Amino acid sequence: MKNEASQTIRLALPIIIGELAQMALHLIDSAMVGAISYKQLAAAALVINAMNIPFVIGIGMTISVSQMVSLAHGRRDAQLVSHYLFNGFCLCALTALAISFTLVFGKDLLHHLGQDPEVVELAMPFMQLMGLSIIPMLLFMTLKQFADGLEYTRTAMILSLAGMPLNILLNWLLIYGNWGFPRLELVGAGWATLITRTCMFLALGVVILKHKTFSKYIAVSKNQWYLKAKTIRELLHIGVPSSMQIGMEAGAFAVSGIIIGTLGAVAQASHQIALSCASFTFMVSMGLAQAGSIRVSNAFGRGDWKKIFVIGKSTIYTALIYGIVCAIGFAVFRNQLPKAFNDNVMVLEMAAYLLLFAAVFQISDSTQAISAGLLRGIKDVKTPTVLIGIAYWVVGIPFGYLLAFQFDMGAPGMWLGLIMGLTLASIFLITRFFKMTKRNEAV
Repeated sequence: MKNEASQTIRLALPIIIGELAQMALHLIDSAMVGAISYKQLAAAALVINAMNIPFVIGIGMTISVSQMVSLAHGRRDAQLVSHYLFNGFCLCALTALAISFTLVFGKDLLHHLGQDPEVVELAMPFMQLMGLSIIPMLLFMTLKQFADGLEYTRTAMILSLAGMPLNILLNWLLIYGNWGFPRLELVGAGWATLITRTCMFLALGVVILKHKTFSKYIAVSKNQWYLKAKTIRELLHIGVPSSMQIGMEAGAFAVSGIIIGTLGAVAQASHQIALSCASFTFMVSMGLAQAGSIRVSNAFGRGDWKKIFVIGKSTIYTALIYGIVCAIGFAVFRNQLPKAFNDNVMVLEMAAYLLLFAAVFQISDSTQAISAGLLRGIKDVKTPTVLIGIAYWVVGIPFGYLLAFQFDMGAPGMWLGLIMGLTLASIFLITRFFKMTKRNEAV
């Protein structure tokens, strides 16, 4: 089992580094904008929370590409891999356009969320730019999932890392108005994100089209690059439930952020700091989940259920150890971490307190993400979607709202609700995975 864990970690490392680089872009934006004022930070948080649900729904759709590509790769069928690439890219492109236009033309919704009026005015132009940046980002993610499904995970990692200095430079020029550029503050961060994401997508597109690593899949494009209804249905069978699963989790955090925002800008900024830290550590879990899912999907293509069980068990144990390490780190450094984002005393105190709650759910957050990924790898997506919905939306959010407002606990009450939802999701999904593997091993 140690050997399986080490193989999954080796596959996951480039994915994790790439995911952390993507998250680092958000953290850099938050830190550089927060240096101007906590209301600018609160405005950035409002936009991120408002667009998070549709954005992760788009990411869920891209996951279908890696799942189907990995399945075809397990069968050693290069032509089918190419076919899934083309159909998946077209499907994800339409999804990206739909999400982007919805966010851009629906930005007035920010006025109706009960937030600080000054925060909303700062957020409006940022919302428009971030909505547009969804298009290149989801197209980049689609190509990344294709490469990841083939277990070529370093390509996207390198480009994600290269995007960090570009984003920092553009932020420094456009947020603060250095070297003669206009001082655009939060809007500058939006332009920097849009430009960086566009460059990353174009660069990855050139690599896939031109590099010899992917040449055998591009060479058969004349035979395989056509739209097929059956293929689209297969992708949607994975993509829609995956989108719903990720969307329900992200939605729980986003709705919590919006609810906390009604308590004031200080609570909103504090929540965003704690959530940014938790999201950063979650990227490692996501990387492990993707790697485990790819390896399980590959074994599923060969019908090797014993291999699936061992891969899954070793990956869950890895998630458990990682979650414990993160929990200890958050508890120990809770007073230091918020200082990277803001210097307002009230914000720092509340953020440090919320990080204690973030520490508690590190274990369940990691294990539920990885269990969901493993289930996607064996194409079990419908029942897990229902279980996740119950955990977050029947228990977690209502419980958190009750504590926050009926018991006057405020932001900590909402975070207790998140802990409850994540814990239930973890229990449900781990139980489901082992039930499915044991059932099929016995056949």
